[in-house]
Amino acid sequence: MNTPFDALPEGKARIVYVRPVQVADLPEEVREQIAGKDVVYSVHGQDGEQLALVADRMLAFHLARAHDFAPVSVH
Repeated sequence: MNTPFDALPEGKARIVYVRPVQVADLPEEVREQIAGKDVVYSVHGQDGEQLALVADRMLAFHLARAHDFAPVSVH
């Protein structure tokens, strides 16, 4: 079955990876801006470049989809 599905962007270049990041592992200047969180979520392009750092997983997925990317969870 090869039925196109319009809700997802086409092509591998439109995939981003979402992964949890320990706040303690971030640079000090970034940690200072994050109050009360132990974990935040990072959105990465296929080349590994960090595109965004957000407060929670749901926001990371929403951000990716709002920019026509297909988010994939990475552990």
